[in-house]
Amino acid sequence: MHFLKKTIFPVLLATIWISISEFVRNEYLVKSFWTEHYYRLGLVFPSEPVNGAVWGLWSLMFAIAVFIISRKFSLVQTALLSWFVGFVFMWVVIGNLGVLPHGILFAAVPLSLIEAFLATFIIKKMTSQSA
Repeated sequence: MHFLKKTIFPVLLATIWISISEFVRNEYLVKSFWTEHYYRLGLVFPSEPVNGAVWGLWSLMFAIAVFIISRKFSLVQTALLSWFVGFVFMWVVIGNLGVLPHGILFAAVPLSLIEAFLATFIIKKMTSQSA
């Protein structure tokens, strides 16, 4: 039960937070940037259910990474390192592929920092409680 409370639950709760954050940001706040950019590239922005499932998997993997990093670093250090690894690396790659609409960064940078910080906070809070 200790493993469930200190490992599985924090990762699952952080995954839920990350998934909601990603969905709201990309579906409601910046989707027009994505769709217009892809249209100009002669592509259709991928929004099939399988794409949502892959983002759900990404959210789980990001939460696991935050959990692992949090074992070694403080709240702020974990949040910043996780954000850098999870988001900055992704933006460099999709920017290199030419599919990153740079206009999203005005919203994506601060909102992804908040996303990483709250995921870290959830994990730190749930793993630091006494048994």
